[in-house]
Amino acid sequence: MNGQGFRSVVLDCDSTLVTVEGIDLLAEGHEERVAALTRQAMEGIRPLEEVYGERLALAAPSRDAVERLGERYVDALVEDAADVLEALRWLEKEVRVVSGGLRPPVERLARAVGLGADAVAAVDIRFAADGSYAGFDESSPLVRGDGKAEVIRGWRLPRPSLLVGDGASDLAARPAVDAFVAYAGVVRRESVVAGADHLIGSRSLAPLLVIATSLDERVRLRRDGRGELLARGEALLGEAVG
Repeated sequence: MNGQGFRSVVLDCDSTLVTVEGIDLLAEGHEERVAALTRQAMEGIRPLEEVYGERLALAAPSRDAVERLGERYVDALVEDAADVLEALRWLEKEVRVVSGGLRPPVERLARAVGLGADAVAAVDIRFAADGSYAGFDESSPLVRGDGKAEVIRGWRLPRPSLLVGDGASDLAARPAVDAFVAYAGVVRRESVVAGADHLIGSRSLAPLLVIATSLDERVRLRRDGRGELLARGEALLGEAVG
C-alpha cells in the first residue's frame, strides 16, 4: 500500500471489472478459436496487435450484438466493484477505465458504475447502414500490446497513480503508473502476477479500496459508514498474503 494513498486509479475492463471477455462472447460460431487467441494475447504469448483484427473479423459483431454485450457487462460486474469505485470517487480520486475492448459496451458499463464517457478509453467500432460489422479503429493504441501506457500517459493523471488489470497489456503499462495491481479473481496469469506490485486474488474487488487509500482516508471511509467494505477488503488481502 502507498502510505499517502493513490490519487488516480485506472482499471482494465474485461476479466477485471467484469467476469467475462467481451470478444469471446461476441464470437458466436467461432468461440474456441477466438478464446484461444484472447488467451494467447493476455498471457503475452502473441502480441495483441497480431490477434486483434483476426478476432473481430471472426466475430464480425453487429450493432445489436455489441449493444447486448454492454448489458452483459453490467450483469457480469465483479463483486463489490460498484461500491469500491463509488468510494474512490467519494474520496475525490480520479477513476478511469482503459480497455482494449469495444467502446460502446465499455461505456455502457462505465455509466452503470457512475463514470462518464470521458473517463473511458476503448476501441471504436464501425457498422454499415444495416448494422453489420464494418471494421474498427486500427489506429487506436489500444489494439497494441503496449498501447495502454500511451493512453495513460496522455491522460496526465494526478500522481501517484495505480493501474489494475489481469493481462499482459496491463502489465506492459506498468511504466506509465506508480504501481500495478494484478487482479487474479477471474483469471490468474502467473506472468502478470510475477510483475505486479500488489495482488488481488479474490473475486471481490474490495481489496482495491485498501490498496488505493491512505490510513487517513480509511478512517474517513469508516466514519462514512463504509467500514464493512473496508473490513472485507482487509480480510481478503490478509488471506492472499497468508
